[in-house]
Amino acid sequence: MRKISLIPTLAHGAHPLADAAVQRRQLAEVPIPRFAAKLSEVGAGPLRAAPRIEVLQINVGRRCNQTCLHCHVDAGPDRTEVMADDVMDACLRFIEHAAIPTLDITGGAPEMHPAFATLVRRARALGCHVIDRCNLTITGLPNYAYLPAFLAEQQVEVIASLPHYALETTDAQRGAGVFAESLAALQRFNAVGYGQPAGPTLNLITNPLGGSLPAPQAQLEAEWRHELMVRYGISFTRLYTLTNMPISRFLAQLVAQGELTAYMQLLVEAFNPGTVAGLMCRNTLSVGWDGRLYDCDFNQMLAMALPQTIFEVTPEDLAERTIRVGSHCYACTAASGST
Repeated sequence: MRKISLIPTLAHGAHPLADAAVQRRQLAEVPIPRFAAKLSEVGAGPLRAAPRIEVLQINVGRRCNQTCLHCHVDAGPDRTEVMADDVMDACLRFIEHAAIPTLDITGGAPEMHPAFATLVRRARALGCHVIDRCNLTITGLPNYAYLPAFLAEQQVEVIASLPHYALETTDAQRGAGVFAESLAALQRFNAVGYGQPAGPTLNLITNPLGGSLPAPQAQLEAEWRHELMVRYGISFTRLYTLTNMPISRFLAQLVAQGELTAYMQLLVEAFNPGTVAGLMCRNTLSVGWDGRLYDCDFNQMLAMALPQTIFEVTPEDLAERTIRVGSHCYACTAASGST
């Protein structure tokens, strides 16, 4: 594997914005309409969860082999948070009790958790559809070379991060050397059937470099499908777009460049009430590495926790609950909405 350049995590550098409370205060100071008020203005508030959880998304830790410029988790090789066995067991019990059809595993690089393969097998034995949020380059490390074949065998849906089909854009966001390793990883996934018509699902997810909104998803998907096939012989299932979330490292970047207010105003101006019904927080429950619960992964990174933990929560506690919102939620409702 080629050496990938790394930047320090906010936590490693003791950056003030490594603290979730400082992030929340920074966002609260931006002079934009409150998100809750915007929802009420269009008749969509308060935001409530659906009667049933469809997806349990668990963050198994913040350790990662990359440190990407935009990472909302502030993940990296120097992070030590990891989900304990009892938390993982509680997650699986909750899946079984609540008959949750999908387990979405994220990190960090979730595959770096020592029990990743065991978690996948146990979830599949419960009948779960399993999603792995993969950064691709992890499969180039010797200890993780087994992943493409293992994930295909278990029929795991892979959602892989790739900012662009061009080297410059990808490496600028994720580190020098990431693009070449990502292509090699995609070819490994294709070789075991991923992205093929009858094979397991390989979805790509892209986000723009800097403070702009992604182009329309259908347009980008057609463009990427053509370019990746023509240039590199790579196929995939779907391409999803993600608006950069103004928290953690991307927030630090916006603040350092004096662009936070302009970016937040861009998100507000692009607010689309048609995205509210499909927001992931409405049918997803997010579990932190320590067992705390959140409405979504972004709320998790801002430490906006629910009262219960995975150890005592019941499905009845969560049905049609009022979802905690903040100005960062504008990123999920801008333009066509984030996947």
